Amino acid sequence: MSLSYENIRAALAGQPLFEDKTWQLSPEAWPLTREQAVELNEIGTACLEFHAALETLYSRSVAGKNLLRNKPLLAPWVAEYLDRGKPAALIAHARDARNRGAIPAVLRPDLLLTDEGFVMTELDSVPGGIGLTAYLNRLYAADGVLGAGDAMILNFHAAVSAARKDLRNPLIALVVSDEAATYRPEMEWLAQQLQLAGKRVHCLHPDDLFPLGSGLCFDIEGNPEKIDILYRFFELFDLPNIRSAPYILEAWAAGELAVTPPMRPFQEEKLGFALFHHHLLQDYWAETLSGATLARLRRIIPATWIMDSAPLPPGAVLDGPRAGGRALSDWRDLAVASQKERDLIIKISGFHETAWGARSVVLGSDCSREEWQVGINRAVELAPANLHILQSYRKPRRLEHPLYQPPAHAGEAATVAVRAGRLRLCPYYAIVQGEARLSGALATFCPPDKKIIHGMQDAALLPCGIA
Repeated sequence: MSLSYENIRAALAGQPLFEDKTWQLSPEAWPLTREQAVELNEIGTACLEFHAALETLYSRSVAGKNLLRNKPLLAPWVAEYLDRGKPAALIAHARDARNRGAIPAVLRPDLLLTDEGFVMTELDSVPGGIGLTAYLNRLYAADGVLGAGDAMILNFHAAVSAARKDLRNPLIALVVSDEAATYRPEMEWLAQQLQLAGKRVHCLHPDDLFPLGSGLCFDIEGNPEKIDILYRFFELFDLPNIRSAPYILEAWAAGELAVTPPMRPFQEEKLGFALFHHHLLQDYWAETLSGATLARLRRIIPATWIMDSAPLPPGAVLDGPRAGGRALSDWRDLAVASQKERDLIIKISGFHETAWGARSVVLGSDCSREEWQVGINRAVELAPANLHILQSYRKPRRLEHPLYQPPAHAGEAATVAVRAGRLRLCPYYAIVQGEARLSGALATFCPPDKKIIHGMQDAALLPCGIA
């Protein structure tokens, strides 16, 4: 069923969560084949398994324990990589035994659709777009969208509520920092929808929080209300800018407050994909992951390397791609890579203000040699405090979808034309009762000349339905 241009425009204009946001409109949701929908469910299971295995890898590395059952494998360097540049207090919090087994409430991989199938470039633990996707699911509901029947909203609440299984209807605060302010409208909308469903959910600014006794509270009509669960919609590098951060940590330490996503920075590092491909850890992943998950992750996670600037002994080479047809002995050797060899992406791993929104991304095949050199040098210079990763670039395939052409003059009707473009797919998985529940997916359909796909005025943002 096609949605009219006027109906879409009127619906979006009536929602404050879309204020100052524009994108291309389409009469139809993005169509997935049934096989793709099945695969998305399997990818969710694989992402959850990967997170659990990454926690085990980190904790054993910290403790100096053997990684394998029947032969020796120690990897203290794993924890060093994942903890690099983090404050000591945050590292101690992440390692606290009370955080053992804590997994983010919502996981969202970034998937590109290539000629070989899905490719997973990142796995986000603090994803934006939950409210946006839930709203678009409602708007395009007649297209049989994933997440029909408000699954996104209800599964989000179930996943967050699981942090306090002892409470039937916990009070949940969705706390959005100034750094993440562009997402505040959609989180406010999400809180409103849950309130209409009888849930105790409020969207708050960090400055709204204050301590009372050993708990954390906020004010409702002059009365303090105790928070049971804090849904953290801010990155961990932002903690020094959040005045109430000490109160959050104190209430958590007192057992009065649950926090999700947990404040465990090792779960938010992009270099987790490099650890998955690291040649020294292949036996660990093979032993820890199920066969189906291991095979799937090997297919969809592109080759990824950690750009560590530590010097090598003479004659040694890096585990990485080749440049000028030769193995690398220093990451700066990448500067001589040919155009074809520069099908590589450099991006900061995490715990940095440029680690989200594609702000640190340098695509070698889409920039000048000078820009490529600057990106390499920056990664090497920052490595002592903030590691970058190098990832093989897998080009999204060229696809087609109908888009509206807005009317040129008042009184004219919008027209529909089939446009070419490339696709990024972001499925949202709510972690409920040990399962990754696929609750919706947001498609970003960009013009074909865009190499890095993200939300932009030229892109269409669409929910996904089954064709």
